[in-house]
Amino acid sequence: MCRPDWTFDGADEVDPDHNLIKGRGGALFKEKLLICSSNRTFILVDESKQVSFLGSRFPVPIEVFPMALPYVEREVLTIGALRTELRLAKGKDGPVITENGNLILDAWFGNIHSSLEKEIKSITGVVENGLFMGYDVEVMVAK
Repeated sequence: MCRPDWTFDGADEVDPDHNLIKGRGGALFKEKLLICSSNRTFILVDESKQVSFLGSRFPVPIEVFPMALPYVEREVLTIGALRTELRLAKGKDGPVITENGNLILDAWFGNIHSSLEKEIKSITGVVENGLFMGYDVEVMVAK
C-alpha cells in the first residue's frame, strides 16, 4: 500500500490535547485508516470545533456490522454510554448505511477517557469508532 505523505481532514470536535471526534459524515473507518497510514496529518477546523472536552457537542459515532447492532448497543451502554441512537438517513426512510454497508450508532458518554476508543473497538461487531485519542495530528484552527 502506498503511504501518503500528508492527509488533510476536518473534525467534529477537537479538545485541548488534540484528541478528536470524527465521523459525522459516516466515513470514520476510511478516515481512521488514512490518518493511521499517513506520514503527517493536518486537521483543519474553525473555532466552533474546539471544545473543552470531547462529547460536549456531538456523540461518538460507532460503525457497526448490521447483525451485531442489538449486542453492540447493549455493550456500549455497559461500558458507560448514557444513551445510544441508530443514525437515521435524511431524505430517505431507514438508517444511514456506510460505504462499507454498515450502520452508524451514535453514543453519548458523560466522560470520554483515554481508553474509551479501544474499549469500544474491542466489542465484537464494532468495525470502528469516531474517537481519535492520542494520534499524531497537527491541528490548524481558522479564525
